[in-house]
Amino acid sequence: MKSPQRTTLCFVFIVIYSSQSTLNLNLEPIVHPLILSEHAPAEEELLRQKRAVAGSGPASEEYTVEIEISFENASFLEPIKAYLNNLSFPIHGNSTDLAASMLSVEMTTVCRPVGSEIWCSCEAGYRWPWERCLHNLTCQEHGSSFSGHGCRCLKGLPPNGPFCQLQGADVILRMSVRLNVAFPEDLKNSSSALYRSYRTDLETAFWKGYRILPGFKFVTVTGFRPGSVVVKYEVRTTTPSPELMHKANEQVLQNLNQTYKMDYNSFQAVTSNETKFSVIPETIFEGDTVTLVCETEVLSSNVSWYHVERRHDIQNSSRFSVYTSILNNLTSVSHLTIDNVTQSDAGEYICKLILDIFEFESRKKIDVTPIKISANEETKVMCDNNPISLNCCSEKNGNWSNVEWKQEGKINIPGIPETDMDSSCSRYTIKADGTQCPSGSSGTRVIYTCEFISAHGARGSKDIEVIFTSVANVTITPGPISVSEGQNFSIKCISDVSNFDEVYWNTSAGIKIYQRFYTKRRYLDGAESVLTVRTSTREWNGTYHCIFRYKNSYSMATKDVIVHPLPLQSDIMVDPLEAAIPCKGFHSFQCCIGEDEDYKVTFQMDSLSFPAAKEVNGKQVCYKYNFKANLDSWCPRNVEMFCHFTNAANNSVWSPSMKLYLVPGGNITCQDPIIGVGEPGKVIQKLCQFSHIPSSSSNPIGGIITYKCEGTQWKVKRNDCISASINSLLHLAKALIQSPSQDEKLPTYLQNLSISTGKVEHEIRSSPGSLGAIIDILDLLSMIPTQVNFKMMSHVLSTVNVILGKPVLSTWKSLRQQQTNGSSQLLDSVERFSRAFQSGDSTFLSIAQSNVQMRSIVIKTGYPHNYKESFVFSDLDLWGNVIIDKHQLESLQSDTSIVTVAFPTLKAILAPDVQEKDFADSLVMTTTVSHNITTPFRISMTFKNNNLAGRGPLCVFWNFNLANYTGGWDSSGCYVEEVNGDSISCTCDHLTSFSILMSPDSPDPGSLLKILLDIISYIGLGFSILSLAACLVVEAVVWKSVTKNRTSYMRHICIVNITASLLVADIWFIVAAAIHDHHYPLNETACVAATFFIHFFYLSVFFWMLTLGLMLFYRLVFILHDTSRSIQKAIAFSLGYGCPLVISVITVGATQPQDVYTRKNACWLNWEDTKALLAFAIPALIIVVINVTVTIVVITKILRPSIGDKPSRQEKSSLFQISKSIGVLTPLLGLTWGFGLATVFQGSNAVFHIIFTLLNAFQGLFILLFGCLWDQKVQEALLNKFSLSRWSSQHSKSTSLGSSTPVFSMSSPISRKFNNLFGKTGTYNVSTPEATSSSLENSSSAYSLLN
Repeated sequence: MKSPQRTTLCFVFIVIYSSQSTLNLNLEPIVHPLILSEHAPAEEELLRQKRAVAGSGPASEEYTVEIEISFENASFLEPIKAYLNNLSFPIHGNSTDLAASMLSVEMTTVCRPVGSEIWCSCEAGYRWPWERCLHNLTCQEHGSSFSGHGCRCLKGLPPNGPFCQLQGADVILRMSVRLNVAFPEDLKNSSSALYRSYRTDLETAFWKGYRILPGFKFVTVTGFRPGSVVVKYEVRTTTPSPELMHKANEQVLQNLNQTYKMDYNSFQAVTSNETKFSVIPETIFEGDTVTLVCETEVLSSNVSWYHVERRHDIQNSSRFSVYTSILNNLTSVSHLTIDNVTQSDAGEYICKLILDIFEFESRKKIDVTPIKISANEETKVMCDNNPISLNCCSEKNGNWSNVEWKQEGKINIPGIPETDMDSSCSRYTIKADGTQCPSGSSGTRVIYTCEFISAHGARGSKDIEVIFTSVANVTITPGPISVSEGQNFSIKCISDVSNFDEVYWNTSAGIKIYQRFYTKRRYLDGAESVLTVRTSTREWNGTYHCIFRYKNSYSMATKDVIVHPLPLQSDIMVDPLEAAIPCKGFHSFQCCIGEDEDYKVTFQMDSLSFPAAKEVNGKQVCYKYNFKANLDSWCPRNVEMFCHFTNAANNSVWSPSMKLYLVPGGNITCQDPIIGVGEPGKVIQKLCQFSHIPSSSSNPIGGIITYKCEGTQWKVKRNDCISASINSLLHLAKALIQSPSQDEKLPTYLQNLSISTGKVEHEIRSSPGSLGAIIDILDLLSMIPTQVNFKMMSHVLSTVNVILGKPVLSTWKSLRQQQTNGSSQLLDSVERFSRAFQSGDSTFLSIAQSNVQMRSIVIKTGYPHNYKESFVFSDLDLWGNVIIDKHQLESLQSDTSIVTVAFPTLKAILAPDVQEKDFADSLVMTTTVSHNITTPFRISMTFKNNNLAGRGPLCVFWNFNLANYTGGWDSSGCYVEEVNGDSISCTCDHLTSFSILMSPDSPDPGSLLKILLDIISYIGLGFSILSLAACLVVEAVVWKSVTKNRTSYMRHICIVNITASLLVADIWFIVAAAIHDHHYPLNETACVAATFFIHFFYLSVFFWMLTLGLMLFYRLVFILHDTSRSIQKAIAFSLGYGCPLVISVITVGATQPQDVYTRKNACWLNWEDTKALLAFAIPALIIVVINVTVTIVVITKILRPSIGDKPSRQEKSSLFQISKSIGVLTPLLGLTWGFGLATVFQGSNAVFHIIFTLLNAFQGLFILLFGCLWDQKVQEALLNKFSLSRWSSQHSKSTSLGSSTPVFSMSSPISRKFNNLFGKTGTYNVSTPEATSSSLENSSSAYSLLN
């Protein structure tokens, strides 16, 4: 505020007058003008204003006096202020008025000259009246030192004159001070005398000290608490300055008895009504940004915030922000900002400002209201382009600024929002069509969120889960795919739904990828497809889409593939393949490719590396290095050189090896600048394009030419060169099978192949290499799994027609010397093309060439006719037809294509069968069906036979799996049905025979031997099963009677397990025969199972026979050694079942993964491919040898002369004893299986087959007779069991029953001789049943075992 140029000091002082009379000061109140003239009289007296505040007692009164002092010299100001501040109070009056005392003096206003004006400002604790301030007007400032506290301009003179007024209204100071004395317990009781004494003394001291405070009203003690003694009291006054408060505290200390030991430094004061507390916004939603404002007129930045419920001070953090400032030197303002407020932030907050000993505190409680949004939590949406509305509303109508809709999911289907703020509701309308939804009917879940936003940032949301049916979420292999040519890569595409109609891959250009490049699998909760490229080419460079389709909905994932150029090893042409040079000679190596790319190429020999020189010749690029052998230590030596190609991606490939032979010069006879040097008889190979044969660099010839050094010249030993056009097609075919666009390129390629083959027919006649290349091309292309139309099939057969022409047959003979399966490969290719053939809308199609003919029909549902197609080749005088009964056709699926192709010349070039049989000159006809056959199927064929004078006809089919997959003729399942003049009718089914068990080949079907073996097998098998079952029944009936000692027990254990194993093996043999019988299709899994169990149980028969033989050997040789029954059983079962199980499991584990466990035409162990049959034959034959040895030892032991016997008698019976022993032991110990050894070899005599089949088929009967019923104890037990007669068990030596005695009677002549043979006389004779010594058990054991 401005004032005249004069220094003015205004102050107030408090006087207490204690006289009984009234004090008459004659102080007239006047109003001083706000702005005084510069020439106003200096001597003008100051005016005083009297303010009566309160009386301190009945005998005294207190007055507050305001005084203004003016002086011309401004330098007097500071000394006067210092003087007044240093006064000691109270100041007692003069001698005339001893009752008056001055309690305090406080300065209120100071005015200083500034230029031509005087500016006035308020001292601490005082301010201009707030109602007189112009808050929105900024007056001229002359520095903060002279400005007022906050209020710089006045709109009028204050009513009490130009004086600053005491700041603030009355406040209650909650204070405390500590007494350094022990805390008496009586201070807890406000009624105690000590409590009242303390209170009286302290209140008296407090009253005397704090009465100097301006506006002082009262002071009272409110209580005591421990901590020494902490006194709590309240003082009502206006807000005092800290300086004045310290003076008052000093007065308290002076007026209190020193025994209380009051601690001056422990004074604290808290005031609560000097602070304005506000909260923005008034209504708080969860998520709002809330600001708590604490404003006080006390100037201090020491402000703290406290949350009562959480009981901790609030500090700056991620959500809490505290900012304190002083506004206009008049007001302290502290802001507490809470971001994203939560319900846990609700409660009471305390704002506390600390100034010296003062604590200014204010409290405010806030409530946080959660935002509640109501909506349907789940909605199902069909992707049918119909609108669906999603609705959500706020349960409390707030001051919402906006409502936003968001969605989160794998697909993006936006909608149209509509919001009504009055009702606090919002609607979101979505419309999804088939193109927006991925495939799959189980649906994709998308979360739509409606979010209500308040003006202060609160966000209340509700999630609505929308299930889009017919939509799938598809993910793909993450990360980039970068490979080089020749490397493999795979891309996995995963869908979260399993219901789809189709999954396929295509390129960015929309070209579908062939299905053979990818797999697809379904799971319960999803599906996957994996695109696998084993050999990448540059055609795979690009973007690929994995697409799941469900009806009209598609879901797609995309992946980019980068394929860096790198030659394939097969595309690197090297020269030389092999060559020879003198020891100090040199030779040029070169590696050529058909493209000019930026490769780093080096030549590598062992650990040495040589740089390559690049040479471009048309389209061909060659890298060369001249090698020189200049070290004598290198000779003689073989050098192997490679080219190493490295591309920009730092991937590399090695070329085929180049071999160089360093030979002494004296041995060299052949020399050629292109071929090299060589010793006599040396044979080397060379790529045709680097040989003497002319070749174009732009279109080089292919293949290999073989030279031989004869005399002094290199002679061509074999020429397998491929013409340039065919070689080019071969390279294109290799690239085509790796191409992602095979189906588009294949028709054009087949057309070019047909044209090129026709043009070079004359070259093919003399070029086995070109012929072999065409076969390889057809083989490669036939493996492309695509549909073949009529035009494509015509091109294929046109090519086949050329290479099967009579002029080319001689070339086939040359080709067979190197490529033995060429003809089989060609036939297989044609069959694959036939299976892929689709006739389109035509139901019947025909292709006729001079060397091949084709007929095809499409079988519709209810096809009324037989399939009958005829083929006639008049030039070759050959014909044939194929007939399929209409009942067979009914089992086929609708729209099945049947294709028959006939070849008149193919028979001449197919490999002869393994037995080198001569075949009649006839057609080769192949019939294929486009769909898999799941029911029995029979085909009848008729052939023209031009070889009437030959051997009997034999119907065969070409089995591609024979001869290590090179193919061969096989008669299994095919038989001659009728021979009528020059026509032969054949029907193809499948048959098997019993003797297949030990023989890798079968007798010819339809032959007398085959019929005889089948009769023996099945009749004998029936007897065996019945006999084995009877044996088990007999053993069960007599078990307790015949197993009373250890040896008998173990013998019968072996007999029972031999019987059971053979019975199960025979049953599995019936199963195998049923599987492979011509009335049932061959089931691979069932056939493998049957083969495994037949193998296992027949081996078990052998090993239990081995156990029986070893036990016989043990009991006769180691008489004095004894072993417990449990140990013998453990050994027997381990040997009888453990060993067969190990052998069977190893056999199936080693061969089944390669699909070579069983034979192709029978359910038995394979012989042709893996010799798995040896896993049965070798153990069986070893056991046979062991049992023969045991038999010899046992017979030798039996024939040993016994004490008391006459030598002549024993000599006479020796031959009979040996014959009898062999006759009994042979079926028991499996010696009959030894006859199977002869049948292992092909072409074995039919006698071995008959004997082997006969003995094995009736082995069950042998077990019943010789292993079970011939046992005397079994006979006695049976007779006793069924009470047929009472036989004596005393073993009497002489009882004659005449001719009526049973043949198995102990007293019959046959039995006596049999008993004498097996130890009924001599040392092994037991004459009395009472003997119980060890010798008795030994003889009984041998008797029981052999009898």
